[in-house]
Amino acid sequence: MEGNSSYGTSWADQWDNNPDPVAVDAKNNHTGYKQKVGEGLEKTKSVAKTGMTKLKQGTSVGLNWIKSKYQKTSTKS
Repeated sequence: MEGNSSYGTSWADQWDNNPDPVAVDAKNNHTGYKQKVGEGLEKTKSVAKTGMTKLKQGTSVGLNWIKSKYQKTSTKS
């Protein structure tokens, strides 16, 4: 393997002559990418909002249940 280092390039450099396809697509299509990211962020926002609403409601119900159980046991004594 040490003999290959005298060429100045690695094995991967010798066989990979094509540019990175992701970098080429990103340079050519900025507007479509921005639009897709924007749509994805809107979906993420709506899912997060729904999740937080459910979390608040569940927490409220759970705390009220705990409160009612505690009041029942404290009034028995």
